[in-house]
Amino acid sequence: QVQLVESGGGLVQAGGSLRLSCEFSRRTFNNWVMAWFRQAPGRERLFVANLYGSSGARNYADSVKGRFTISVDTAENTVYLQMNNLKPEDTAVYYCNAQSYGMSYWGKGTLVTVSS
Repeated sequence: QVQLVESGGGLVQAGGSLRLSCEFSRRTFNNWVMAWFRQAPGRERLFVANLYGSSGARNYADSVKGRFTISVDTAENTVYLQMNNLKPEDTAVYYCNAQSYGMSYWGKGTLVTVSS
């Protein structure tokens, strides 16, 4: 059973920072692609960033490049999303995702609200 538990969301002013955490129930990130997605009210869920556990390669949506950083702490089995220079349009529920061998797992999400 794969479990993902997000935390770290909250209310922040524009220009501020937040760090989201995702606790991963597996002991290794090898052969996993860890990702963050977000869903704004009334909108579809969109890709934010991912990290390939075996290679460390990372990808970002254009809208967050230069502001967000995805990372993993293998000792803590945790995926992070550091979000800097937040904008009101970053307001959304942020979901952690883990994919491996065609299977995809989701956390329940954490709400980020950025006030102007």
